[in-house]
Amino acid sequence: MAEYSITHTYAAAPERVFDAWLDPAIARRFLFATPTGEMIRAETDPRVGGAFTFVDRRPDMGDVLHTGEYLEIDRPKRLAFTFGVPQFNPDFTTVTLDFTPTAAGGCELRLTHSDVPAEWADRSKEGWGMILGWLETALG
Repeated sequence: MAEYSITHTYAAAPERVFDAWLDPAIARRFLFATPTGEMIRAETDPRVGGAFTFVDRRPDMGDVLHTGEYLEIDRPKRLAFTFGVPQFNPDFTTVTLDFTPTAAGGCELRLTHSDVPAEWADRSKEGWGMILGWLETALG
């Protein structure tokens, strides 16, 4: 199993960046989206033990379900959740997001993904990098 971390800095305050992960109207624009897909379902139950479900309809593979359960919600400092894509692997991994204010009033987001099967690590890291970039666009 692999673990990796990536960071991205945003001009928006930590509260705004944090809230984007839990608001399905915003999250559907960046979370698990693909350039050629259409997000057809985005649901969150933002409480510890609550679940999220995102379904991206992709022209090359049909509907892809991304799901998990919230493990920790400490606004605006930390968000942790399990994460799975059952179509590709029945196991769940863990994603932890740490939000740190910057001197300029924005925030640095550090994403740590653990328990990642070695064969998925590079592709997964690349995917999270795209998601963090799309989050910047979604924040407008």
